[in-house]
Amino acid sequence: MKIKLILLLLAFSICSAKLLIAQDGKIATPSDTLVVLWSSGDPDVAEKACLMYTHAAKKNNWFKEVILIVWGPSEKLLAENSKLKDKIAVMKKDGVIVEACIACSNMYGVTNDLKVCEVDVKGMGVPLTRYLKRGYKIVSY
Repeated sequence: MKIKLILLLLAFSICSAKLLIAQDGKIATPSDTLVVLWSSGDPDVAEKACLMYTHAAKKNNWFKEVILIVWGPSEKLLAENSKLKDKIAVMKKDGVIVEACIACSNMYGVTNDLKVCEVDVKGMGVPLTRYLKRGYKIVSY
């Protein structure tokens, strides 16, 4: 019972302090975390801007935590473009967290394709709203 209470209090304190646990187990604050919202269906935007910066931000430790949200038309593009799939796989290996909106992926009929790429497909309205309200650094492409 004490352990459950301690874990509950720890979870509450982390949430209330606007903190995120990074992949290395350390705490990442909103100023240490980059959230990239990728919605463009343009392959040039994906290759030459969005994914390039997102990957560099993680590889060069510009941010402790880097989260890529695949949203809308970008989900269809990713599902159909093997070069982008390969790029996402490398980014994930390097520690970028990749999430996608399940409502959008269902509309485009690409949910299973994204899951095969090991993208975390889920409802993203609430998480994105939390990132915005808590002051995370957000870039949109």
